[in-house]
Parts: sequence; structure tokens; C-alpha cells
Amino acid sequence: MEQPFQIQSNGGVTAPKGFLAGGLHAGLKKTDRNDLGVILCEVPAVAAAVYTTSIFQAAPLHVTRNSIAESNGYLRGIVVNSGNANACTGEQGEKDAYLMRAEAAVAFGFAEHELAVASTGVIGELLPMDIVTAGIKKLPTVLEANDEGAEQFCQAILTTDLVKKEIAVTLQVDGKTITLGGAAKGSGMIHPNMATMLGFVTTDAVIEPAVLQQLLREVTDLTFNMITVDGDTSTNDMLLVMASGLAQNESLNPTHPAWDSFVAAFRHVCEYLAKEIARDGEGASKLVEVQVHGAVSDNSAKAIAKTVVGSSLVKTAIFGADANWGRIIAAVGRAGEPVNPNTVDIQLGAIEVLKDSRPIRFDEDEALAYLQGKNVVIQVYLHQGDGSAIAWGCDLTYDYVRINAAYRT
Repeated sequence: MEQPFQIQSNGGVTAPKGFLAGGLHAGLKKTDRNDLGVILCEVPAVAAAVYTTSIFQAAPLHVTRNSIAESNGYLRGIVVNSGNANACTGEQGEKDAYLMRAEAAVAFGFAEHELAVASTGVIGELLPMDIVTAGIKKLPTVLEANDEGAEQFCQAILTTDLVKKEIAVTLQVDGKTITLGGAAKGSGMIHPNMATMLGFVTTDAVIEPAVLQQLLREVTDLTFNMITVDGDTSTNDMLLVMASGLAQNESLNPTHPAWDSFVAAFRHVCEYLAKEIARDGEGASKLVEVQVHGAVSDNSAKAIAKTVVGSSLVKTAIFGADANWGRIIAAVGRAGEPVNPNTVDIQLGAIEVLKDSRPIRFDEDEALAYLQGKNVVIQVYLHQGDGSAIAWGCDLTYDYVRINAAYRT
């Protein structure tokens, strides 16, 4: 079936009408890479967000949640720093996050509650606020409503990421062109239970706050919540969406004729960013996709898919291009979900390796060649019901250990 949206060849968070972005090097990182970024909207934008379920939520999440609540679901922008997570920093960390918001409000001429903040980087270190505030004062000079602004913002939010992650799509609604743009960062400490490390989606669609919040929760559960790199959930995970409404369509909701098309576009943006995070996992060399079919329910399929894609033994087998289906079925069996031990089929791509929970002959050389590719799909058929799910992750390499053994240095 033809998709109801068009993927743009370039553009990110600045692609929708009304959005500007930028980034600069303030001095939080030891390198000269950007470490402070901003997304702003020319008008009050409908806002929605989801956050990590970690008990140790970082201070910026509290500030962002309070801003959205105080403004009744609207924001004018968000300021993001990398290089320091401002997490587990106590009362001072909370004060610093609010100071970030206050300084940004002065710099851009907005009320404090119209702005959100986010941070990513090392946990447990106080933000050097002299550096942060000096950088925020310079942010208005780097704002641009074009691809360059989006590019500089993307660079500002990276930590151990090797590549930026951004996308833009368009679709027609009520005779108007609606655009969605997105950017994300994430490479390690990825096992979201709400969203990803940091994700940002912008759109010029007209949509009410409650509708956007519900859509965000539903789509997050199918996309960002279905990726894993290393099984660790961050203290700073947040996904924020802002809608300017400047496309001037009729307000979108489940009764709108184009609702399904908009949902498809929104889901594509989120799924693309989620998969790019998995592909760029620390030290990763392959994107791994696990499809589970025939589970007793979708939720059961989700649990099984994430268990398989998150298994260290499966991940290392994929890294070594070893068609060891035993590791896959072992992960299926420990997921804690209903499984008939006599009816499981497994495929590596199109190569059948298990039928009715029994091994079948397959070409080892063909399997080796397939697993040496950059994209590996594992299909699990349970034959128990109509539940299905897809999860994404990456292989586990020597470089993952090297990167994380010296993360602070």
C-alpha cells in the first residue's frame, strides 16, 4: 500500500512552518563540537512530552514537565545541552535547570514557563553554570529557519553518537501541506521505557494538546519503546513534540478524515529516529530487527521481541555472524510470556533455521553471508494467536566495552 506521506530529501526540526533552530560550542565538551542547542517556534506551539520511568529523573525533566503544565500544553521552545546530564545533582541541579530556563527566557524574550530544557551527558556532575549562561546569551545569534539551523542543533545534542539523526516528511490535509520534522540523539544507555535518550518532533499541523499527548504515548509505545542497545534506561530520556498550527488545517483528531494519514506520518518519523538510534548504538556494526508473529497478544509479542533483541548472547552471535538459533529460542523461552515449546519457527531473513521447535537443514554459508550484512532481521513465529510486534537493536561489539570503559574520560 502506498504511504500517505512523502519523505523529504533534507530538513529536520526546522522543516515545518514556524520553527527555527541552532547550536553552538559553549565549552561543556572538551572538544570543539557543539554542546548547546535550541529549537524555537514563532508562535505558541502545542506541546506534548513523555519521560523516562527511571526513579532518578534528571532535573531538566522536572522543569519541562512544569513548563508544559503551567502553560496548559503550549511552549515556545526548548534549550538543550550535551556533555552534562544534570542528573542526580540534588537541589543545586534543580536550581541550575530552572536557571537555564530563566536565562533562555531573558535571551529570547519569553515567559519562563514558555520554555523547556533538556540535558544529556555524564551523570552526577553539576552544570558549570557560568559556561551555560554565557552560551545561552549567544543562542539568539545562531537561530536559523533552514537546514543549517537544524544541522547545528543536531550536532549540539550528540554525545557518543557517531552520526546525526533527523528526518522530515510532508502530507496533504484539507488541501494544505503539513510537514513533520524530527531529530534525536542516543547511542548508549538505551532501553527506553517511554521514549529515547532525547527526541524532538516538530510539525505545523493544527492539533489540540490532549490529542497530541495521547497520540505521542501511543506511537512511542510502538517505536521508541521498542528499541534497545544495552538494556539500560537513562535518567534523562525525553521525547518532546511541538505543533505550530501554521499549516492552518482543520484541527486533527481521530474523527478527521486524514487522521490515519497523519498518524502514519507521525509514526514513520518516530520509527525512523528510533531505528537510527539502534543502528548507531555504541560500537554497533549492524541494525538488528526482531519480528514476532502469532503471539497470544501484541503486548506478549512486544515482550518477546525486546527480550530477543536485547539478549547479549543473541547480540554477540549477530556480531560474529554465527547462525546460532539456540540463543534466539532461549531468549524467547525466558521472556515470561505464553509460548508453546512445540510450535516455534525461526528465520534469519528468509532462511529457515527452526520449524516446530526442531532444527532443519540450512545452508551455513548462506546464513553466514546474510549475517555479515548491515541489516539483520530475525523472524519468530509462535502460532498461538494474532499478536505481533517489532523491536530494534544492534549487535554487541568489542567497541561497546571500549567506549563505556572510559566514558568519563
